Amino acid sequence: MSAPAPHRLFVALHPSEPAREALAALAERMPRARWTPPGQLHLTLRFLGDVSEDQLRPVLDALAGVQVGAFPLGVEGVGRFPPRGRPAVLWTGVGRAHPFLLRLRQQVDDRLLASGVPFALTPFVPHFTVARVGEAPPVAVEHWLKRHAAFVGPLWRSEAFHLMRSLPGPAGTRHEIVQTFALLDEAT
Repeated sequence: MSAPAPHRLFVALHPSEPAREALAALAERMPRARWTPPGQLHLTLRFLGDVSEDQLRPVLDALAGVQVGAFPLGVEGVGRFPPRGRPAVLWTGVGRAHPFLLRLRQQVDDRLLASGVPFALTPFVPHFTVARVGEAPPVAVEHWLKRHAAFVGPLWRSEAFHLMRSLPGPAGTRHEIVQTFALLDEAT
């Protein structure tokens, strides 16, 4: 009997419905661009990659120990990855990152490191991926960046974060919530 397939996991925040609508409104006609479906928009706090069934419980226990208060968050500005060369991704940022967002990311990392579940340590650049544009004409990408340079979306209160699973499929990868973790009512 073979072992169950690993889970491809990440930890994320979801935007409020008004913020989701503002992000989705950035999608426009662009040859060979793949816009992120509104229901899939998220801000990745930590990508874990493939996690075995045996490692899932320690991940859930680690994330349950995160103690950060709810905080305001908003989307603003646009950019691309990589910043030079042929663009691959269009994104919106969160403006000045709220200190509690940074505290949340740090606690997620600290708890996961203590759990012993391995993951790659990468820099945190808080953003929402709005499109994949690796095949799009670079001039179209640059025009989009200029048109939306002053983008500002609504502010909302982040009250929870989620452990997410990526599921590949014929129509592309979709994400589903494995478990939701509430933030504290009061900022700590």
